[in-house]
Amino acid sequence: MIWVLRKTGRQVLNLLQETGRSVMLLAGVVRNAGYLTTHSRLLFSQMMKIGVTSLPLVAVVSLFTGAVSAWQAAYQFQGIVSREMALNFLGAAVSAAILIELAPVLTGLVIAGRVGASLAAELGSMKVTEQVDALEVLAIDPLRFLATPRIFAGTVMLPVLVIYADIIAHIGAVAVAGFLLDLSPRVFFASIQEHFLAHNVTAGIIKALVFGAGTAVIGCSIGLNTKGGAEGVGRSTIKAFVYSSAFILIADYLLAMILF
Repeated sequence: MIWVLRKTGRQVLNLLQETGRSVMLLAGVVRNAGYLTTHSRLLFSQMMKIGVTSLPLVAVVSLFTGAVSAWQAAYQFQGIVSREMALNFLGAAVSAAILIELAPVLTGLVIAGRVGASLAAELGSMKVTEQVDALEVLAIDPLRFLATPRIFAGTVMLPVLVIYADIIAHIGAVAVAGFLLDLSPRVFFASIQEHFLAHNVTAGIIKALVFGAGTAVIGCSIGLNTKGGAEGVGRSTIKAFVYSSAFILIADYLLAMILF
């Protein structure tokens, strides 16, 4: 029992320490934001790496997310309302779920696994091989040169990926509705148009901004504080994914309470 309490206490302290490092890193990145105005090439390079190369994976996840959402929504309506009424509300229900929750959260988790862990591994490798120290010897601030473009790229590109995911998920949903539920695309989109709220789209984009910034900050913070050689890089990669995923789910709940 004592061993469990000690281990839990150490984990809580490590989490608080990592949170403090991430907050300090974010403050430093905000101070160095002007650096990107004269070194935009670094920002665009990271935007390509984080955003464009993630499009295929996001497309696959979003397509099947929309498909299963339509199927499950039709199933949930069974026995509650008539089939005709259920199909008339299917588009609105599925669209709201995609815009508010499914697209931002699932895309955020995909980016946490693909990008957050990648940032930690990349910067962690540079840290343990003393490349970060070499930058400091050359009077180049690692925070400005390495972390700032990556964090701003993550913050900018995740909302773009979420908008892309919204579109692909709706395509998957209307395909299932048309081929498996015998619901015409006209009725499906008419339902969306009738009950559409711009606030749902705005809320999803706000969530994406927070998720993107948080994932990039956590990945960079853990990467720049990596120790222990190759084994340490492995630990940092896993830690970045776990912390980023937990951050996304916690932030999703808090933002839902604020936005709705």
